[in-house]
Amino acid sequence: MASEMVMPAPMCLIENTGEQLVANQEALKILSAHKNPLVVVAIVGLYRTGKSYLMNKLAGKNKGFSLGSTVQSHTKGIWIWCVPHPKKPNHTLVLLDTEGLGDVEKGNNQNDSWIFALAILLSSTFVYNSMGTINQQAMDQLHYVTELSDRIRAKSSPNANGIEDSADFMSFFPDFVWTLRDFSLDLEVNGLPITADEYLENSLKLKRGTTESDQNFNLPRLCIRKFFPNKKCFIFDRPTHRKKLGQLETLHDNELDSEFVQQTAVFCSYIFSNSKTKTLSGGIKVNGPRLENLVLTYVNAISSGDLPCMENAVLALAQIENAAAVQKAIAHYDQEMSQRVQLPTETLQELLDLHQACEKEAIELFMNSSFKDVDHLFQKDLGAQLEKKRDEFCKQNQQASTDRCSDLLKDIFSPLEEAVKQGVYSKPRGYRLFIQKMQELKTEYLQKPGKGIQAEEVLQEYLKSKESMTDAILQTDQTLTEKEKEIEVERVKAESAQAATKALEEMQIKNQQMMEQKERSYQEHVKQLTEKMERDRIQLLEEQKRTLACKLQEQSQLLKEGFQNESKQLHNEIENLRRNMARPRTVCVIS
Repeated sequence: MASEMVMPAPMCLIENTGEQLVANQEALKILSAHKNPLVVVAIVGLYRTGKSYLMNKLAGKNKGFSLGSTVQSHTKGIWIWCVPHPKKPNHTLVLLDTEGLGDVEKGNNQNDSWIFALAILLSSTFVYNSMGTINQQAMDQLHYVTELSDRIRAKSSPNANGIEDSADFMSFFPDFVWTLRDFSLDLEVNGLPITADEYLENSLKLKRGTTESDQNFNLPRLCIRKFFPNKKCFIFDRPTHRKKLGQLETLHDNELDSEFVQQTAVFCSYIFSNSKTKTLSGGIKVNGPRLENLVLTYVNAISSGDLPCMENAVLALAQIENAAAVQKAIAHYDQEMSQRVQLPTETLQELLDLHQACEKEAIELFMNSSFKDVDHLFQKDLGAQLEKKRDEFCKQNQQASTDRCSDLLKDIFSPLEEAVKQGVYSKPRGYRLFIQKMQELKTEYLQKPGKGIQAEEVLQEYLKSKESMTDAILQTDQTLTEKEKEIEVERVKAESAQAATKALEEMQIKNQQMMEQKERSYQEHVKQLTEKMERDRIQLLEEQKRTLACKLQEQSQLLKEGFQNESKQLHNEIENLRRNMARPRTVCVIS
């Protein structure tokens, strides 16, 4: 939390200029600093219905979001307040307060629908705030929910009929909470008490008619039932008498209606305990940078005249995050290699083993940070970069070894070369003394540690460069017969040929080690990709199970309601028949 920028008061996140919606860069900058997972609670409703008061309470404050005390709408656009989550450590609670819907002063209410849609797209819990009871007027005012399929796309390519299944929306829509303010009715049905949740479910029951009136009645209810998998309802008494409503920010709890205070506490406790972390398809938890990108993607889509598409937004976010995941993995590899590798290494295999260990960590880091890597393009890019890094280290290792060996040869053989220049070995039996000294110096060189993989090759190159000097000493030694000189020349040639053969064998071994390392690298990529795909598969199955369970529950509820309606109709028919049978009959006698 120390690295997160403090947000002491709400800020405008999305400005409503009247003509278009514009993201506030300053607010986005602060939002992006919050690296913890986010629980996002958005509230929407008609203006002057007390939305901001509830959001301030969720923030643990009396003041924050503007309440206002007149019939004018105070909040414009969408405002944000990031606060530490009171019950979930290492989580941030993001509160989104929206401008009141249906403000007559706006004239053009086009942006109302977009604000409603954005609140749904950005939140994990969506609170709809209204006054009074859930009646047909309240449903009519919630007409925005019937426009969601015209405002939001779940997938970039709907099915063959161009229609999106409600399950597509269910998979990413937030939980739905309906808050009823100044509620004055008794929660009873047929004289029996019911809960607020049961009141909501009863209010969402459909009519079994096919008339236009029935369809208009059913449409908003059907949308709520199909789009929102989880629904909750809270009722609130009037907080105080009307004249003091404009002073809510300054009133203490003991100055408010006790029932209202208790109801508010229950509401806040539920939100704190039950509101989930904002999660994208695939189980991707949303943090500040991800929410920032979602805001920009959706607002830009609306500004350009397109429909916000959840699938496209996630793919766009994946592009950004996967590119960052590649760079993060490469940075980790560079850091670990710089700490673990001391060039030159004694063998190539030593370097390749260190590379493999750091590569494995880099791939794992990428897999944990990336998502929706279509066709594994970013993983392939990572693999190519790691291979290039490995080759660069091999070149650096080779050069470091060459430099080290060259310096050693210079230090060890410089005195011998100086002695040759002074003619020390240009005398009888000088050649044998020279060869003896060369062998001593070669042994000294070979015993020096830290020469690396080029030790033999650099030595042979040095000896080859001194062949003319050796041959000159040989030819000037008068104690050797011509036959002995020829034998010595052949011996030197044989040693050179033997060294060349050894160098070729070493090169073949190095090539084999490089091929084996490439295969291990490939297998590591495949292994970690397979494990990630299996995790993603399990996550997808869990999401599909949850969506299917919601659909089955909804269908079961519809069937139950249909059965109840038919049962009620049959009961009424039986009662009518009983009344008709019990009615006294008039008997006519014909004489």
